[in-house]
Amino acid sequence: MAYKPQAGAQMAAPNVIPMADIMLVLLIIFMVVTPMLQKTHQVDLAPVNNPRDTKDADKDDAIVVAVTRDGSLYLGNSKIAKEEITGQIKDRIANKLDKTVYVKSDARAKYGDVVAVVDEIRSAGVDQLGLLTQKAQTGGSSKPQTPPPTGGD
Repeated sequence: MAYKPQAGAQMAAPNVIPMADIMLVLLIIFMVVTPMLQKTHQVDLAPVNNPRDTKDADKDDAIVVAVTRDGSLYLGNSKIAKEEITGQIKDRIANKLDKTVYVKSDARAKYGDVVAVVDEIRSAGVDQLGLLTQKAQTGGSSKPQTPPPTGGD
């Protein structure tokens, strides 16, 4: 008589617990890494009605200076003092063909701070300067605003 192995009991449903564990680990990794992928410091850009599309500002080698509402300056993701901007910009544009520098300013930043940064960038020898903005959100109401009534007979 020949030996005939017995097959064990078969499971009707697949075991998805190891897959769920792997997915949770991957989710956590992506949640931790994603904020580090930002190339520049985040600011609330000034809203405008007719913005121009600047695709060059999104390039990896674009030089972006951010001005926050409290007056802090960031070159890319690193904080920088106002006095160091000219030297840093000169170093970064030295070997580049496109010598455009982009300034993104918080909508609530002081006008004088932004002008001082633009002056520092200009003194570094930059001729092409871009100011980054965002498209203003249009309201849901389409009826025109009427001026308030004036008092007087």
